[in-house]
Amino acid sequence: MEIWKLCVLFFCAFLGGTAIFLVKSDKSKLLKLILSFSGAYLFAITVLHLIPDAYSGPDKWQIGVFILIGFLLQIFLEQFSEGVEHGHIHKHHDGHIFPYGIMISLCLHAFLEGMPLAKEQHNELIFGISLHHIPAAFALASILMQNHFKKGSIILYLILFAVMAPLGFYVSVGLSNGTIGGLDAYFNKIMGIVIGIFLHISTTILFESSADHKINTRKMIAVLLGIGVALIGFFAGH
Repeated sequence: MEIWKLCVLFFCAFLGGTAIFLVKSDKSKLLKLILSFSGAYLFAITVLHLIPDAYSGPDKWQIGVFILIGFLLQIFLEQFSEGVEHGHIHKHHDGHIFPYGIMISLCLHAFLEGMPLAKEQHNELIFGISLHHIPAAFALASILMQNHFKKGSIILYLILFAVMAPLGFYVSVGLSNGTIGGLDAYFNKIMGIVIGIFLHISTTILFESSADHKINTRKMIAVLLGIGVALIGFFAGH
């Protein structure tokens, strides 16, 4: 993968988090629209690219099981992350308390999201993951700021989060070509787990913020744009 693609993954997350130092007013409505666009885009990319690719291998009859495992894994992770990967910002106790559960689960989530990039260099997927990490990093930085962490410490933790997706890519490359433990035969199963995570994340983003299960006009436009951009990339590549 070209270095600029890894830079996009890193800097979108990092700059999305450091934007907390620049925002002086409530931007929650804009954040929700970005989330809706990225959730729809990520869902479309999963359906159009990742699922067909995962089912193309010789062990395709097992993939559905691993998709379910990934879906359940994300439910488990959210018991600790409190939905930060969806851009949720919750009030926390005052004081210098480090949110270990949020940080660990969020980093693991980002690490797993970077793994599908090793199989094929989908520019669309890189864009979707990068866009999705912007509000997640912003929410993480907001929580750290609420807990009275210094600016330098917040930046260090944002760097740690931002490097997780590129790190997931490099580890996945090693798995796919057998240089790490000779586990290339398990690559499609790993992708099945990641697909399950993506399905949970994207559908949760799309539906959880809709009051009374109704989607307003702005959110509908953001969702349609996200799916439309994914479809354009899909048909342009075929």
